[in-house]
Amino acid sequence: MAIPIKLEVFEGPLDLLLHLIDKNKVDIYDIPIVEITEQYLDYIKQMQTEDMNVVSEFLVMAATLIDIKCRMLLPKEVNEEGEEEDPRAELVEKLLEYKMCKYMSYELRDRMIDAERNFYKIPTLPREVADYRQPVDYEELIGDMTLHKLHEIFRQVMKRQEDKIDPVRSTFGNIEKDEIDMDLKTTYVEAYVRSHKTFSFRRLLEKQSSKMEVIVTFLVILEMIKVGRIGIEQEDIFADIIITTKEAESREPLQLTSVG
Repeated sequence: MAIPIKLEVFEGPLDLLLHLIDKNKVDIYDIPIVEITEQYLDYIKQMQTEDMNVVSEFLVMAATLIDIKCRMLLPKEVNEEGEEEDPRAELVEKLLEYKMCKYMSYELRDRMIDAERNFYKIPTLPREVADYRQPVDYEELIGDMTLHKLHEIFRQVMKRQEDKIDPVRSTFGNIEKDEIDMDLKTTYVEAYVRSHKTFSFRRLLEKQSSKMEVIVTFLVILEMIKVGRIGIEQEDIFADIIITTKEAESREPLQLTSVG
């Protein structure tokens, strides 16, 4: 008759490895891989579970241990820096990380248990005591402060605020979009040309109320020069430009792209 053996339940293969290391009292940085692998495989043989996901995790770790065991029998590999690589290094890193997380979970569990033992009493202070506020002694609060000192503090505060102002960007204004109706402006210029026959270009521009209107008016004049409706004269470089309406004026409407 077989003697039933009750095995300890572990949360995973890393939990089992930590148990074996603690049980054998060995250094986690210098794991006797042969001994630990044999004990690990013994536990796998005695496992009784129908959950294939759990079994597969333990089998993957068993294969890893066997692989490390085989690599330790071979000549040690050397990395790019000329140092010998320990086949157990990656496993040790995983064990240390798992051990830290496990102990942190114990700490959180203990804190949760301690928190359940805390009790709080509902405040029972009389209303007049709860509403009491200690009176302020303004003379003690002001102390040796004088009007001159207050003025000096105010001046320093205002100076710090002025120092924060960017001398360049602070002068920038808001850029607003200036909508101009091209058709109305074209009609206006054409009517002005027909009524004045000969006129100063500067005088025409001075009648415009914004920079955008000046630009649009200039474009209309250029278009009228292009189609031959008007002619221009200028005695020298800085002289005023004189615009004259031509006799054979075209009556076809000007076509300009909207500007806005």
